[in-house]
Amino acid sequence: MQGWFSILIMIALGAGFALFSVLLSNVLGPRRPTAEKSAPYECGMPPVGDARERQSVKFYLVAMIFLLFDIEVAFLYPWAMALRDLGWNGFVQVLLFMALLLAGYLYVWRKGALDWGNEKSEAAEARKTQRVA
Repeated sequence: MQGWFSILIMIALGAGFALFSVLLSNVLGPRRPTAEKSAPYECGMPPVGDARERQSVKFYLVAMIFLLFDIEVAFLYPWAMALRDLGWNGFVQVLLFMALLLAGYLYVWRKGALDWGNEKSEAAEARKTQRVA
């Protein structure tokens, strides 16, 4: 029970600090609302259009690729911690893992999934139409 008590104290201190900070900012903070301050913040860009507009598929594709590679790279940390115990066999396995990651990354890059601009896609479309004609 001694170990749990210290964890509960840390949680209480964290929640208390957060509550204290919010209350202090409400008491001491300025209250001069304007239309610009009340507007939703859109990453530095002025909000334009409907919030339910369609997004490009490339946005979701890049997000999924990022998550995939991010999660796979997270496997390197346990390997680094156990490197001495794994020996050369583990080292070769991780080299193979990194080679597969690199091959996947190069494949995604060559397919153009990471390109945000239209320059390459327009050039690719022009080449396709030239081949057909």
